[in-house]
This record gives sequence, C-alpha cells and structure tokens, in this order.
Amino acid sequence: MSKTKSTVSKALAKNIRRNFVERLIEWALMLSGLIAILITFGIVFILVTESIPFFEVVSIKEFLTSTIWTPNFEIKNYGILPLVAGTVTITGIALLVAIPLGTITAVYLSEFASHKLRETVKPILELLVGVPTVVFGYFALLLVTPLLQKIYPDLPTFNMLGPGIVMGIMIVPYIASVAEDAMRAVPMAMREGSYAMGATRFQTAKTVVMPAALSGIIAAYILAISRGIGETMIVAIAAGQQPNFTFNPVESAATITAYIVSVALGDLEHGGIGYQSIFAAGIVLFIMTLSLNILGQWTRKKFTERY
Repeated sequence: MSKTKSTVSKALAKNIRRNFVERLIEWALMLSGLIAILITFGIVFILVTESIPFFEVVSIKEFLTSTIWTPNFEIKNYGILPLVAGTVTITGIALLVAIPLGTITAVYLSEFASHKLRETVKPILELLVGVPTVVFGYFALLLVTPLLQKIYPDLPTFNMLGPGIVMGIMIVPYIASVAEDAMRAVPMAMREGSYAMGATRFQTAKTVVMPAALSGIIAAYILAISRGIGETMIVAIAAGQQPNFTFNPVESAATITAYIVSVALGDLEHGGIGYQSIFAAGIVLFIMTLSLNILGQWTRKKFTERY
C-alpha cells in the first residue's frame, strides 16, 4: 500500500513540475511578445515626440508637398518628396531584379532541383545575406556602374540604377528562401494529383504549387520590399546623396535612410531643426513600411481565401 502511495506521489510531483515548467515557458513566450510590442510602441513614441519641435517650425503641408529638400543650405527647405522619390525609385529597380530572379530560383529549388543540389545551393545562396551592405555599396560603385557606363556612356558615377540593381541582387536570397520554404510546404498529394492528370512539372509548379503557396510567396515579396526600403549603405555610397525630385534612374538621388545616416554622422547640429528632421523622415519611413505590411497581410488573406 505504501509503495502504491509512493508511486502516486512521485507521478503527482512529476506532473506538478511539468505543469510548472510549461506555465513558465508560456509566460516567457508571452513576455517576449509583449516586449516586442512595447519596443514598437517605444519607437513610435520617440519618433512622434522628437518630431513635434520640427513640425512646430515646418508645416506638415510643406513637408509633404514641397519638392525641395535643402536642410544644409542657407535657405532651408524641408520637402520630403525628393527623398521619397529616391527611395521608391531605387526600391522599384531592386524589385524588378529580385522578384523574377528570386521567384525563378525558388521554383527551381523546390520543384526541379535534386535534394543534393538543393541542399548545396540554398546555403550558398543564403550566404549573400551575411555579406556586409557596405561591400555591396562599393560593388555597385566600382564595378556595376562602370559596366553600365559602357552601355550608357552618359551615366553619371552616382546614379540610382547601379545601386538599385545591386540591391536587387542582395535581396534575392530573401525572396528565394522564404518562397521556396512556402512551396516545399505544399502537400505532395497535390503534386501527385496533378501528375496523375497528365500535367508536367512546370505545369504543376505554375498551376498547383505556386497558387497553393501564394500567401508565403507574397510574404517573401513584402519582406524584400521592406528590406529594400530600409537599406542604407548601398544608396549612401553609390547613389550620390543628392536629394533630387526625380524618378529617372540614371540620375543621382538620396533616400530617407541615407539622409538619416548623414545627419546622424554629424552633418547637422544636434538638437537643431535640421537634426529634428530625421525623426520626421523616420515617421514617413515607418508609415511606408507599415502600409506595405498591412497591404501584404490583406493580400495574403485575400489569396488564402481564394485558394
């Protein structure tokens, strides 16, 4: 009888410890989530509070509609549109490079490559993520731009085309890796059903696998867009940092992130109106990224419901 009680007591104690550990893990996970949320709210709070003195001097209308950005000149103008134009143009060029290459790579690795080739190529491809962006910046300035100048002799040394192409190469692994993982998650039964109907590998990939994995593919695109918008060193080195309101890729330009870096390095007096402008620019960058993520979530939901 005592032996039975001892066994029950040990089992009960074990269950109590296990429940305690599970509850502890649950609370730790919840705390991690809350910390991430608090950090996000902290960033927004800093951006808003630090930019208030800027908007007390510069009207929101001028900030959002003016096409002149000259915080370092004697006559100062704070129109954010030149920085937005440079950011959008360079990111757009990068996506024109990255989305086709990344998607094709993902389809090949998921549907056509052998297991050995996939396990060899994918880690090598993902090594690009670990390359410092300053290296990509000098790669754009010293190699890509001179090559482009052989095709287009009038191309200036600092332009948006070269860094845009290099940025696209840089974010290919983001699209390829995430999209390939989404495609690999599609059940094999769906592929086998397509093959049984007489479809080829390419037809199966195009009409079965990609639609089924579309939410993950879109998530890869959104990640790439956010990565492109937030890139700093490539554009700071190779785009010229000239805030021109233009969407012409052969001209020099500045982006929001490049401007923030230049001010943070001491181009403008700390605490002045010019310094406060980096927080106003940061709000614009935050809104752009947030809008893209909301759009991505909405698009993923729509396509998930459809397929």
